[in-house]
Amino acid sequence: MCQIKAATYRVGVVHSTAHRMRVLGMMVTVTMLSACSIAPGMRMIQPPTLPVSNTDDGKATGEEQIPITDITLASVQQQRTMQAQPGASGAAPLYGQPGPYKIGPGDVLQITVWDHPELAAAVGQPNAPNRPSDAAAGFIVDHEGNLQFPYVGSLHVAGDSAEQVQRKVVADLSKVMVKPQVTVRVASFRAEQIYIDGEVRSPGAQSINDIPMTLTEAINRAGGFSPNADQSHVVIVRDDKTYEINVAQMLKNGENPSRVILQNGDLLRIEGRDEYAVYVMGEVGKPATVTPMKDGKLTLGEAISQAGSVNPGTSDPKELYVIRGEPNGKPQIYHLDARSPVAMLLANQFDLKPKDVVYVDASGLVRFSRVLDLLLPLVNAGVTGAVVAK
Repeated sequence: MCQIKAATYRVGVVHSTAHRMRVLGMMVTVTMLSACSIAPGMRMIQPPTLPVSNTDDGKATGEEQIPITDITLASVQQQRTMQAQPGASGAAPLYGQPGPYKIGPGDVLQITVWDHPELAAAVGQPNAPNRPSDAAAGFIVDHEGNLQFPYVGSLHVAGDSAEQVQRKVVADLSKVMVKPQVTVRVASFRAEQIYIDGEVRSPGAQSINDIPMTLTEAINRAGGFSPNADQSHVVIVRDDKTYEINVAQMLKNGENPSRVILQNGDLLRIEGRDEYAVYVMGEVGKPATVTPMKDGKLTLGEAISQAGSVNPGTSDPKELYVIRGEPNGKPQIYHLDARSPVAMLLANQFDLKPKDVVYVDASGLVRFSRVLDLLLPLVNAGVTGAVVAK
């Protein structure tokens, strides 16, 4: 009787163990079948959606589908056409014609009356200035734009050129002298200046003098662009208004940057390339933050190349995406099927924008393999537990 009970118990244990193994096998099978949907990490969901809110509290009330635009030869050509349009560089409102320097308060004039050495004493002894802001020897224009000169008295010169001041002095001296010969030049330019900041070798204030302060002249005085300068993002602030200039695009369009004339009080800033980086993520050799070239350009092909190229073992080349944030807050997604090497020609012509996200999706087999890597320790633990229970 005891032997029958023992045999029955062993059969029950075996039956229970087999049942648990079958249940565990079914769970593993179901999990494997849905492996791609629960794969760890990021992947591109089709179709992508974005939470939207129609309430004042900002809570999401629904989802909006985001359209995906394929990168084709036609779309690339349209992009290049828009960049080559006149005025695309943003510099047109600042174009001007250089004129003579206009004297202003703080300037120092050197006025020489020939054959009258007694007037030279009024200039004072020439002293080498200790600082660039120190006044040179000469006649200083006061805050009201006037200067004092012997036999002339107070003479208003603000807004005049050196030639105009010369004619005024000659006209007044002619009342007490016979055909005076007068020479007028600016000894120290202190009335007007601009400020240069950002990615230049010598940032700081620069005085405007008789050489027209063009955009190229200003950059040259600041020592030129630094290695990190982004020549496509040059900013000029004037009268509380900001102008963004693409110098590299100007050169490509045949526009001369010297046509941009800076004015007194302008702020010129050269922005850095690291401020306009692109993020490459997903199945690439080395996910990285990629900075554009010196001209501000960065194509999709260049970004992938700098990130170590597409990983041939884990990536799905037909699922290559560019995710771009638009000013209205809605993202725009571009898709490229890069299974053929010919598609990389399109990638080399597709220009990225600052803060774009380049994402290369993983293949379904890789996602499946990653799920198995998570499940195998659980399966082994379950089998071990069943054997111990047996």
